[in-house]
Amino acid sequence: MPFVLPVQVYYEDTDHSGVVYHANYLRYMERAREHLLGVPELVRLWEQERVGFVVYQCSMKFREGARFGDTLEVRTRVEKASDYRAIFEQNVYRRADNKLLVEGEVHLCCVDGNQKLVKLPESVRALMPETT
Repeated sequence: MPFVLPVQVYYEDTDHSGVVYHANYLRYMERAREHLLGVPELVRLWEQERVGFVVYQCSMKFREGARFGDTLEVRTRVEKASDYRAIFEQNVYRRADNKLLVEGEVHLCCVDGNQKLVKLPESVRALMPETT
């Protein structure tokens, strides 16, 4: 079951035609990952363990634009790509009609304060489905 973050589309999110500017979907996805992991945990990881995340790869497919006033849902699933990298499948739906608007996939690597790869922390691995 995915983690779901509701997002309200504000006027400031749109271009001159009232459609969400494409780069804002990355912001919505970032916000969903932040809520999924939890701000206190992200702060703890950095302050106590000096562990953070960097985007390694990102892809998006735009099916239809959201508009000013829409309420969206960013639905996120996490899977393990390696001991050092997690894949976040993040799809954006319009809540009113459950229509898929944007398909996204963001790969995050885990790094230390010197930008060296480190293993994914337990708090992130706990979000991933068990593999058999």
